[in-house]
Amino acid sequence: MRGVTVVICFIIFSLSVVGQPLEETISVKPNPGEGIWSFLRRHDLAPQEHLERFRLLNEGKFAPDGGLYVHHHYIIPIVSTRWVEPLFGKDHQDLRLLDEELKGAVFYLVSGHGGPDPGAIGKYGDHLLYEDEYAYDITLRLAKNLMQKGAKVHVIVQDPHNGIRSGAILTPDENERVMGQVIPLDQIQRLKQRSDAINNLFRQENSDYQRCIEIHLDSRSRTHQLDVFFYYHQHSRSGKQMAETLRKTFEENYRRHQPNRGFSGTVTHRNLYMLRNTRPVAVFVELGNIMNFRDQQRFVVESNRQALANWLTAGIVEDYKNHQNNK
Repeated sequence: MRGVTVVICFIIFSLSVVGQPLEETISVKPNPGEGIWSFLRRHDLAPQEHLERFRLLNEGKFAPDGGLYVHHHYIIPIVSTRWVEPLFGKDHQDLRLLDEELKGAVFYLVSGHGGPDPGAIGKYGDHLLYEDEYAYDITLRLAKNLMQKGAKVHVIVQDPHNGIRSGAILTPDENERVMGQVIPLDQIQRLKQRSDAINNLFRQENSDYQRCIEIHLDSRSRTHQLDVFFYYHQHSRSGKQMAETLRKTFEENYRRHQPNRGFSGTVTHRNLYMLRNTRPVAVFVELGNIMNFRDQQRFVVESNRQALANWLTAGIVEDYKNHQNNK
């Protein structure tokens, strides 16, 4: 197209928030007599939202009265449907917006334990399985799913060295951080660090649908097989509704994929620190018993880790739709 130049600008974002696309821009001449607002509207940009960015991109190109020069090209931003999120690792960092089912939703994803605390440890053959590593991998897969559906996602616990991994045995380390800060050894300090980070971010958001989801693996006797189960705070009606929706989604998926298996996952309220002290509606997810061989297959098989993330995503989408319908 004549008179149009495509420019790609790369912006570095803080790792505390993921889900922001690279910014793509185009350079276009205005029509004679066209003002800034009509120019932006002609390119499907809301002036109230994009005016300040437009002025910054084109500093020094405006007439004394703030108007546009017809003979100048002006750079306008375009939201790209593709972007890069290095947190997910080189094999998973290229993201594409698949749909906008979760547009306007904000999530705070917390993988259990991390840093000096590996959480529960299970024995699998000659290997040890560490709760924090598997919870983190599944949390990243969930974050990617939610982002590709248009959600804004805050990944609270992050490991800059490990993205989404494909192996069965995930090597343990202590690289996890919370908002770039070293994770304390003391349990209460660890939980307070996370809840403070979430609450600080919560105060900066204005979405009416904000949810905190914490991912854990449980530890019971080797013979105790568990289905995925969910906790909510007893005073949180929305938390209970979300937990029940997630449970129903898992039950439906097991019925579809393993019709003779059944599903015994539960929804109960607990007075856990993270459920009690985080401001957004929160749900605590226990994915199974890290000590039980059959439950371990959910974690060591990569496709099963992805299935867990996919089923959680489906339940979250359903909960968001219910919220929108009940406004």
